[in-house]
Amino acid sequence: MTRVTDPRNGRVRLSTEGLPAWLDPVARVARTIAPGDLSRFLPPADGAGRQAAVLVLFGDGERGPELLLMERSAALRSHAGQPAFPGGTLDPEDGDPLADGPLAAALREAEEETGLDPDGVQLFGVLPKLYIPVSGFVVTPVLGWWRTPSPVGAVDPNETARVFTVPVADLTDPANRTTTFHPSGHRGPAFLVESAVVWGFTAGIIDRLLHYAGWERPWDRDKQVPLDWRS
Repeated sequence: MTRVTDPRNGRVRLSTEGLPAWLDPVARVARTIAPGDLSRFLPPADGAGRQAAVLVLFGDGERGPELLLMERSAALRSHAGQPAFPGGTLDPEDGDPLADGPLAAALREAEEETGLDPDGVQLFGVLPKLYIPVSGFVVTPVLGWWRTPSPVGAVDPNETARVFTVPVADLTDPANRTTTFHPSGHRGPAFLVESAVVWGFTAGIIDRLLHYAGWERPWDRDKQVPLDWRS
């Protein structure tokens, strides 16, 4: 078992012990980034919003560092067909939303959606909580190191169309970077990888991680891809 737990209560905890050196910049980002550096959409001051968590899982693939993503089912009423990090809302058994609840939720949701073995994951940091106005979620991005890879795939086709990994080298390749614009007026960074357009909340997290970790390469910010109302 490589998942780090507190021997006093068995709860999941964070640890940077034994991380590969290439993850050091990401761990540093988790320690130093300010909420406003990550997004302009921050949790409401009155505490409103549904608590959720996503797992930003880094692994070491055939082409070097990679990220785990999933594509939501086209049959879903919200975010249909959209690539995303595994994740979802906190359940009562996950624990305190202001303590280790998001850690437990990120691992549980990833296992339920992708079949990931959580015992092979070492959680090493969290990013500031962010707000998704369209859905009212307050989301904690949880950073993980896929120390012991396990088979993954779509557990429920009604919710997940596919599960895939993306090499960080492809995410930093200027040829795969673009800006999306939505009829609502939303504009944001996006990535053209693995036959998918990664945009929205997920792309925003990846974009800021690449930037503050020092991995970003110059890219053409005038290159644009349109989205439709169904996105």
